[in-house]
Amino acid sequence: MGVQGLNTGGSIAPAETLRLAELVETLGYRSWWAAEHVVLPSPRADPSPSEPDTPLLDPLVNLSFVAAATTRLELGTGIVILPQRNPVVLAKQVASLDVLSGGRFTLGVGAGYLHQEFAAVGVPFAGRGRRTDEYLDAMRELWHSPAPAFAGRHVSFSGIDAQPRPANVRIAVGGASDGALRRALTRGNAWIGVGTPEETAANLKRLRRLSAITERPEALGALEIHVVATAGLDASVVRQYEDLGVDQLLVFPSSIDLPLDEALAQLIALR
Repeated sequence: MGVQGLNTGGSIAPAETLRLAELVETLGYRSWWAAEHVVLPSPRADPSPSEPDTPLLDPLVNLSFVAAATTRLELGTGIVILPQRNPVVLAKQVASLDVLSGGRFTLGVGAGYLHQEFAAVGVPFAGRGRRTDEYLDAMRELWHSPAPAFAGRHVSFSGIDAQPRPANVRIAVGGASDGALRRALTRGNAWIGVGTPEETAANLKRLRRLSAITERPEALGALEIHVVATAGLDASVVRQYEDLGVDQLLVFPSSIDLPLDEALAQLIALR
């Protein structure tokens, strides 16, 4: 079980982040995931997830802070909106965080869904899926090729190198569109879904259908299934997710009407 969303709201102060990171690790959680929105529409407009004045720390900065306070906890972005980032710069940031965390980092990515946010950072909203695929391929080239070179529509480079190389960056792909599911199958070590057990069952059925007609690189291994739970959790609901084949359940402890310490302890007791 992992925690999601502790880089937002009332838990972002330095002392509180350190306290929660140590508590999450002590309680035995597997992972800490940090979400991203660079900006939010103001006034709020669907499908924006939060009010525009909601504080939200940059996920890579938050995870670097958490990495320094922990030794075992896996760290992940849940998710970075990849087409809004410069992939060459992000590849360096990811490698740096992976090295400093001792290989504990997973880069969770998504294509994004708020057109206002894309406009604010100067990236076209159209074509964001293709841009996401290209950026993933370019970053893998920087991480793994002895002589990195890439020529794409949106990014190209040659005659360069980028050190240090990451120890073992894994890619998790978020989203439930057919494009996102195919991306997880062709480029991801894991898929990140969001939903109730019923919604998860429907998404996994689609994922299995697409897997039958999509070639998956052997080097990626088996696709792990991570799901951000949106159902009210008790032991029976957790078992429903497990019975569906979910490898890791990600929970929002801040969504429970209890102090965070109590919510974290209550959730870990459900495992």
